[in-house]
Amino acid sequence: MNKLRFDIPIFRLAVRAASLLSVAAALAGNLAYGGRGDKSGTAAAPELLIPVGAQSIGIGGASLATASGVEALYWNPAGLARAEGGTVVMFSHMSYLAEIGVEYGALSTRLGSIGYVGLAVKSLSVGEIPITTEDQPDGTGGTASPTFLVIGGTFSRQLSDRIFVGVTSNVVYEKMDRVSATGVAFTGGVQYTGLGGVEGLSLGAVVKNVGPRMKYDGSGLLRTADLGDASRGSSPLKIEAASSDLPSTIEIGLGYTVQIAGAARLSVQSAFQNNNYSEDEYRFGGEYIYDNLLSLRAGMTLSPQSSGNEYIYGPSGGIGIHSLLQGADVSVDYAFRWVKYFSGNHVICLNVGF
Repeated sequence: MNKLRFDIPIFRLAVRAASLLSVAAALAGNLAYGGRGDKSGTAAAPELLIPVGAQSIGIGGASLATASGVEALYWNPAGLARAEGGTVVMFSHMSYLAEIGVEYGALSTRLGSIGYVGLAVKSLSVGEIPITTEDQPDGTGGTASPTFLVIGGTFSRQLSDRIFVGVTSNVVYEKMDRVSATGVAFTGGVQYTGLGGVEGLSLGAVVKNVGPRMKYDGSGLLRTADLGDASRGSSPLKIEAASSDLPSTIEIGLGYTVQIAGAARLSVQSAFQNNNYSEDEYRFGGEYIYDNLLSLRAGMTLSPQSSGNEYIYGPSGGIGIHSLLQGADVSVDYAFRWVKYFSGNHVICLNVGF
């Protein structure tokens, strides 16, 4: 039986790293500690909150303390330094809401003793939307295809045998017809393994999407107005778009992995997410892994403070298959997440390591 034992210097370092993340978020002025359901739907760049990766979605997004390798780029950048092997590429597709597709590609590699770096690109496939104006509310006959793009770079490093840290810088770009907006969002995370001297027990903490407010601009905001001066006629005016905060979050999670029945492992995770523009969320999940070949996953997300129609996500599940093919480390993962009012989210993901 494991005895609880704290390695004081290392534990203090982990606590300090997590504390610094929280202080940085507070100084940025973007986070309100406590869910803010009264502000739901008013944040900029909601695509930053769309999850990626079938492994973590399959366990309800509770992988904050256990996510590793390229899968960790979205969930907790500290986990990138826990990658096994060298270079890994990842491709993912999600059928999201109302026939919106989420495409995701990522690459991670090791830079010797310096650490790990990663690059990720996420885009939304929305399709064509009819253009309407104040004068033609039924449509002009034209269409526009919105662009939602997130490009991120990550650096992660192992500080000790138990502590991993990582930071991500995301560039967000949105465009609708003749208006667009660009923003920058920063994420920082830490993972601590062997918590309390218990083998397999991990702690994760992350602050996500801290950055300046976003604001739309472009020729689509220009209007022609009659100022009431007949000698001057109509004059061009520009509508001043409002700026909005990024959807920042503070998240903390625990994970525990234990060896069972020979080659099989069981992993259970939980996470808490504090949102600055919606109610808080709780996530729970579990994964059964047999001989590193087959994984079965299940999870649940809850938002007890949300109204019945506000939080639309529920249970999730998934399966993963892992194999070595001609020297390449290949895994294929699938996840399903139940969604109220819409068809469920289907996620398919391919990872290839070299």
